[in-house]
Amino acid sequence: MTILQEIYNWSKILPLWQQDAIRRLYIDRTLSDTDLEDLYAMAKAEHGIVDPQKRTPAGLTAEQIAAPSVPNRLVQITAIKNLQNVNALAEGQSLPIAPTGLTIIYGENGAGKSGYSRVLKKACRARDQAEAILPDARKPRDQSTAPEATFDTIVDGATTPLSWKGGGTSPEQLSEISIFDSHCAHAYLNNDGDFAYVPYGLDTLEALVKACVAVKRMATAEQSANKVNLEPFAVLSKTNTKTGRLLVGLSAATKPKEIEELAAVTPQDLERLAILNKTLAEADPKQKAQALRLRASRFNGLAGRIASALAVVDDSKIKALRDLVEKSNRAKQAAELASKQFKVTPGLLPGTGSELWQELFEAARKFAATSHTGHAFPSLPEDSACPLCQNTLGADGITKLASFDAFIQQEAEKAAKAAKSTAAAAYLAIKDASIDLSIDDALGKELADAFPESSELFASFQKAMRERRAAAMNAAGGAMLWDDIAALPADPSFMLIDMAKALGIEAQALEDSMDEKAKAEQVAEQAELDARAKLAEIKATALEAIEKLVLNDKLEACATAIVTTGISQKSTRLSNEMATQEVADALNAELRALNVHELQVVMKAATVGGKVQYKLAMQLPGGGRPSTILSEGEQRAIAIASFLAEVKLGKGLGGIVFDDPVSSLDHRRRWHVATRLAEEAKHRQVIVFTHDIYFLCILQQEAAQAGCAESTQCIGRGQAGFGVQASRLPFDTLSTSKRVKALRNMCDEVLRVHKTGDEAEATRLSREAYSHLRMAWERAVEEVLFQGVVTRFAEGVSTQRLKSVIVEDSDYDAVDAGMTKSSKFSGHDAATSAQLATPHPDDLRSDIDKLEAWRVAVEARKATVEARRK
Repeated sequence: MTILQEIYNWSKILPLWQQDAIRRLYIDRTLSDTDLEDLYAMAKAEHGIVDPQKRTPAGLTAEQIAAPSVPNRLVQITAIKNLQNVNALAEGQSLPIAPTGLTIIYGENGAGKSGYSRVLKKACRARDQAEAILPDARKPRDQSTAPEATFDTIVDGATTPLSWKGGGTSPEQLSEISIFDSHCAHAYLNNDGDFAYVPYGLDTLEALVKACVAVKRMATAEQSANKVNLEPFAVLSKTNTKTGRLLVGLSAATKPKEIEELAAVTPQDLERLAILNKTLAEADPKQKAQALRLRASRFNGLAGRIASALAVVDDSKIKALRDLVEKSNRAKQAAELASKQFKVTPGLLPGTGSELWQELFEAARKFAATSHTGHAFPSLPEDSACPLCQNTLGADGITKLASFDAFIQQEAEKAAKAAKSTAAAAYLAIKDASIDLSIDDALGKELADAFPESSELFASFQKAMRERRAAAMNAAGGAMLWDDIAALPADPSFMLIDMAKALGIEAQALEDSMDEKAKAEQVAEQAELDARAKLAEIKATALEAIEKLVLNDKLEACATAIVTTGISQKSTRLSNEMATQEVADALNAELRALNVHELQVVMKAATVGGKVQYKLAMQLPGGGRPSTILSEGEQRAIAIASFLAEVKLGKGLGGIVFDDPVSSLDHRRRWHVATRLAEEAKHRQVIVFTHDIYFLCILQQEAAQAGCAESTQCIGRGQAGFGVQASRLPFDTLSTSKRVKALRNMCDEVLRVHKTGDEAEATRLSREAYSHLRMAWERAVEEVLFQGVVTRFAEGVSTQRLKSVIVEDSDYDAVDAGMTKSSKFSGHDAATSAQLATPHPDDLRSDIDKLEAWRVAVEARKATVEARRK
């Protein structure tokens, strides 16, 4: 089990935010300020502090790290193909990879090499996956899907295609492939001043400890910034009240509801407090109580008078009078109609039947009761005298009296009289009723004292009632419309009743204060109400203080829970397990292979808590401190050495992949890296991505020197997109024979363009071909004539190869002629070539054939020369 796998299994017992920290550290070795803010928010959330952004912790998953290696299983990649939605890489391409030996994948910057590299990192679960695989920007967003690729592999000799898709689980077989990336083991200056070696993955625990310390520091800092100010409660907390006892023990356990309840002071509570304040400040409570009760009595009396007066002119009384008057008017109209019919009777005097006439007739009725005793009016004897004119009635007179009485006794007339009488009674009841409120100067002063802002309401109400009565009288007489009578303002008597009640309560309190026991209760009640009233003024401050106390308790719990002991112990145990002499020897061997002789790894013992612990420290001969002198390139070399050592100690059979491994390395150390990779390629599959043509050349040379199989692929940009496998390698990397083949292809293109008549393009291509021919002659001198004794970019001179070298005059003539003509027409001498006619394509082919003929001839005599010099 690797360190990363062990950390993954162990991390499941950690708090969720620490699991998230491990995931972030796995992806990116360092934590940004934003990362720390996120982790702090999640740590607080685990202790009940709500995160407004609702960040959710996510731990490392099994799919993110390489699966445990299967002993003796051999996984070899033979091709990466069917790439879809991977950056701008051409879809449907296939990149072949040799199952054994060294595969070099060359591509210039921007050729698409990084797309293949990122797919390998994702599929093989490399730790360095910070660079996302972006979709092709040329495609519409709605057509973008997850990246995917197919890997042709051989697993223990069996051909096995493996599919990978972004966001899914990578095939576990590909975990056998190790990727060298920016997260590989490194050296660092530890707290003891030692330049210590840290294996791949162990740095996660070291960084986790630092993250825990940072998060704990953030919690402590927030606690300090959130310090609660209890000064506003200092005075109240000293009172012997419920409020005081609550505030003196104010803590995170204090319930806000308790503050809310005590601070919920009603208007009645404030009135009661005002009464108690007055009562307890009164010098002669008995006399004061009597005065208050007298005032209360006068206020109740005024309220009663208002009620009585209001009963006269309230809406119901006005409506009743209106109804009676309107009823009387209707009855009168009916009676007048009947009277009109009576008046038209022949022989009657004008006005007969009118109200005046009716009064005269009724007077005669009353007189007849005295003058004609024994007879019922109008049934009088014919010879009797008329009660009005006192002439003898006779038969005609008796008849008229009877008809007059019949008119008077009609229903309409009777109804009119009755309605008029009722309406008159109601009218007089309102007209004659007393609505004087009797507000004298003394009462007016008391009202002004009791109601300083509204004492005028009572006089105004009396005036309104008088005006309303006068309006009702006018409406009853027909002088105005009933609907024009103004409504009364609000009845102010409730104010008097409430005030009288309050005065009574105050008087009772004064009377109670004359009793010592009752007074003590009042003092206690006053203190409680006063404390509650003051608490209400600072309620928001008190609730905020509780919030801060609760937050600080949670922050304290958060900070206290962050203990790094377990993490340090795990790190120490893993360090002890890997700090062995075997690891030290493997590291030293790799450092020597990469020409880092000035560094050596030693086991350094330290006693911690009575136990001896070991770590692998890197030292310079003589005890110098590496941290002061190691360059970036040397750091890179240490990383490569660490990676190779760990691969070797892992005892797996899987291949290894390097993505531009020689960045920051000088040309000498590049040779050592190339030599080491070529050597490793004899034992396992090695895949190298590079954009460095110099490194490509020395890799090829070292592979040939080591006798390991080597395959070079070239990728570039084509019509289908980026990452397209090229049909040929860069010219600089080709041997002489392959350069001849490339030159013949160039000649074919020159001939084709020449036949089209495009002389300008034919000239350009011809000069380009001669330029490459010149390069081919140079390569031939190194490779063919000198048999590799002296080679550009090589560190040394291979003197043993001189046994195959002989330079004849004919060689000199051939090389001199070939170089001269190639330089003349290649544009190497711009002034000369511009004035010369471009050779015909047939001449170009002839010059290429001369190079090949010379090469074959020299190679043919090689065996003869070697045999002669044995």
